[in-house]
Amino acid sequence: MQIGANSLLQEMQSLSGEIPAGGINTQITRQVNNTSGSNFGELLSQAVGSVGELQANSASMASRLDMGDTSVTLSDTVIAREKASVAFEATVQVRNKFVEAYKQIMSMPV
Repeated sequence: MQIGANSLLQEMQSLSGEIPAGGINTQITRQVNNTSGSNFGELLSQAVGSVGELQANSASMASRLDMGDTSVTLSDTVIAREKASVAFEATVQVRNKFVEAYKQIMSMPV
C-alpha cells in the first residue's frame, strides 16, 4: 500500500484539530503549515534540530529525576523519553527513504 505525501499531510492536518491546544503535534503542525516557499535543506535542518532538542530535554529531565528534583515526575520523564524516541525513529526512517531514493537514482541508466 502506497501512502502519498499529500494524503498523509491532509490526514495529519485533520488529526491536529482533534488534539487539545498545546498537544503533542502543535509544533509539528505549525512547521508543516509554514513550509510554503521554504528551502528543503532548511526544513530538514529544523526537523533534525527539534529532534535534538527533544533528546536534550529528555536527558535533562532524566538526570533531574535521578538527582531527586521534586518538580519532575516519573510520568513526565517517561513521556519526554518516548517523544524523543518516536522523533528519532521517524528521522531514521526519513534518512532510510533518502538513501533508498538516492540508490534508485544512481542505478538509473543515462
